[in-house]
Amino acid sequence: MTLSASSQPRWTRWLLLSVVAIAAAHALDATVWRSARLLTVNDTDWGRLFRSMGYLPTWGIIALGYWLQQRHQPRGAAYARALLLAPALGGAVAELLKLAIRRLRPSPDVFEYLFRSYTEGPLSNRGMGLPSSHVLVAFSGAAVMAKLFPQARWLWYLLAAGCAATRVLALGHFLSDTVVAALLGVAVGGGLWQWLHRDGGTPTAPIA
Repeated sequence: MTLSASSQPRWTRWLLLSVVAIAAAHALDATVWRSARLLTVNDTDWGRLFRSMGYLPTWGIIALGYWLQQRHQPRGAAYARALLLAPALGGAVAELLKLAIRRLRPSPDVFEYLFRSYTEGPLSNRGMGLPSSHVLVAFSGAAVMAKLFPQARWLWYLLAAGCAATRVLALGHFLSDTVVAALLGVAVGGGLWQWLHRDGGTPTAPIA
């Protein structure tokens, strides 16, 4: 996909922000690992709510609801597909990167980054955490929702950030696992949105 001249500065800013944010997250990993723990977070109602944003069927339901309301509007069906396709692509990206990076999930007892050898289960990402699949799914979907409903963009990103928080609190991931996933999710959702408008159409979705 060829980026338009107007989109190139946005992607440059995203890249610079990503470098800074990922570096900061790694610097904070140990502190967050020690101090931010709530192992029962997934047993709470609010924890389940936030974590469900990283569950692909949740986005299937959201996509279906959007399609039922907007299927007769210009691009309505395409936007509905994007609400499912972006999180699905995000999840696939996460699983592939886990196989490539191979960093294990945090231990509850000792803070350290451990990596699994490529010779040990080369096609299995069991126990790997970088990047977080839940968070990448959540932010990929949130990025599309932010385009469809820009005045409420803070709400979609807040829900996705809540998903990231539950993964860290439960010691399922390092902070950096979720930050990398969030940045990639924004890129996946934003990239898909640009692809939908590759014909130069106006990237808006009026709600009837």
